[in-house]
Amino acid sequence: MSIALYDKTVHECNAIITKRYSTSFTLGIRLLGKKYQMAVYSIYGFVRVADEIVDTFHDHDKAALLNEFEKDTWLAFERGISVNPVIHSFIQTAHRFSIDKHLIQSFLDSMRMDLEGKRYDAGSYQQYIYGSAEVVGLMCLKIFCDGNETRYNELVPSARSLGAALQKVNFLRDLKDDFSERGRIYFPGVCMDEFNSECKAGIESDIQKDFDHALEGIKKLPDGCRIGVYIAYRYYIKLFRRIKESIPQRLMNERVRINNASKLSILLRSVARYQLNML
Repeated sequence: MSIALYDKTVHECNAIITKRYSTSFTLGIRLLGKKYQMAVYSIYGFVRVADEIVDTFHDHDKAALLNEFEKDTWLAFERGISVNPVIHSFIQTAHRFSIDKHLIQSFLDSMRMDLEGKRYDAGSYQQYIYGSAEVVGLMCLKIFCDGNETRYNELVPSARSLGAALQKVNFLRDLKDDFSERGRIYFPGVCMDEFNSECKAGIESDIQKDFDHALEGIKKLPDGCRIGVYIAYRYYIKLFRRIKESIPQRLMNERVRINNASKLSILLRSVARYQLNML
């Protein structure tokens, strides 16, 4: 018996978390090369647990829990080990792929913003997007580039764009829940009482620019990870199109979803496009 068994087990814990919380990301990760899969699961598990602390642990002291989570993260970062399986798995990945402490801290800072901020201006909105989504894309990019800093630096802008696009689509999809359950309005200058087609179209135009820029970077990813990232991109493009087809009142009253049959169709078509070099 050795610590290798513990390392393997905690990575599997984060894989289970990913599968329980996101079928779309799970599909994408399964299409990554084997050497990437557990590392990406570890990132998803870590950010998911932090997000759950601030979004769903309503009957508990969220600030205290997040403080403990952050403290345990940095303690594990220094020690190289944690008795928290989610944190241990993530720290193993962070050390293995030289994920910068700044990226981790920026993510945790954005989670803290969800405890403190309910309405965002242009500056805090960009700060939140960067910490909650763009840095997650950069963490994954560290894994995909696996020490190739030249390629990493080249792809940083497009990785940030993809993270931003996915997060902004989530904001539109979760508009009702964020406002009614959590009292949050992420989009600067948006008032729910005045959320109309013009306002929605402006947000969608911004998201489309992010998606367009992101695709250029996806095409330049290494072969072992390009298809998995492309699957996630195509899923969110489909979700984005559903949102664009929806009137503002629908977004304010229900959550737009993609059913399992559509997800399967996206998967099959994306793989076909990838094999035909038609990304």
